[in-house]
Parts: sequence; C-alpha cells; structure tokens
Amino acid sequence: MGEQPIFVVQQHAASTMHFDFRLEVDGVLASWAVPKGPSTDPRVKRLAVQVEDHSLGYRDFEGVIGERSYGAGAVIVWDTGTYENLSGDESMAAGLERGHVSVRLHGEKLRGGYTLQRTDTGRRPRWLLIKRRDEEADARRNPVSTEPRSVLSGRTVEEVAAEAGR
Repeated sequence: MGEQPIFVVQQHAASTMHFDFRLEVDGVLASWAVPKGPSTDPRVKRLAVQVEDHSLGYRDFEGVIGERSYGAGAVIVWDTGTYENLSGDESMAAGLERGHVSVRLHGEKLRGGYTLQRTDTGRRPRWLLIKRRDEEADARRNPVSTEPRSVLSGRTVEEVAAEAGR
C-alpha cells in the first residue's frame, strides 16, 4: 500500500454557495458542506455540516449538476491533494465515529494541520473545521476569496455555470 489518501475541496454553487470538504476514508469520500469555506487562520472555526459520502470517482468532477438533481449547480475542484492522519494509531473511520480527527493536508491551496470536531449528532451532524496552529497557519491569507480558480481547469465556478448557460 503506502499511498496516502486524497482530499478534495469542491466549490459548489448550489442553492447556496458553499465548499464541499472531502476526505478519502475506506474507499469513499467522507464529506462536509462548509458554507464559508476553509480558513487558514487557527482562530476561525468553520461550520462543517456532514453530508452523505461520495464515490471516489467524484474527486475530479467539475461541471454542472442538473436542475432536477440533488445538489443542482456548478462545481469546481477548488483544491486537492493528499493527507495524513494525525490521530496516532486510530483509523480515520474510528476517529470520525468518535467525532474528532486531525489531518495534515498537502494541497495546492490548503496545507498543514486541520481538525474536524463534531459538535452535534442530529440528522445532519454538525462539525467544526479548524486550522491547527502550525507553520502553514496564516491569519492574513484568505484563499477562499483570493484564489477562486479550480486547481484542475483554472476556471471559476461562475465560469463553469456560464459555460453551461446558467
């Protein structure tokens, strides 16, 4: 084995604009909708609402999800890369079940440690996505607003929607 699992962050212009934060866990992409997108400032806690797992094939999806489909709207791959589980010997699946995982992201826009902490276990569990204090933490940097383009195609989510006539 030895291959590191992947993460992907997709910007998604659905009924509301948000970012889908996804971690490869046991052959699927465990997924959270992050309304304001990930932060690089450790003082900022971002709401992350857990949504259904997605197939690994979705990791490089860019385009428009049709109007009658769940999640209708334009999607880009805002960031992607690999990650390391920082939770010691505990598996990612066990950490997610427990409600707390820490990872080190190796992406183009997001790097360094991040923690997901569950705060509510309702129908759609709520978590917090928090940048860890490390060498990649930067309160001045805001890639959500300053780096809007896809790391795969170079397009913005608005350009993808316009190309599809939306």
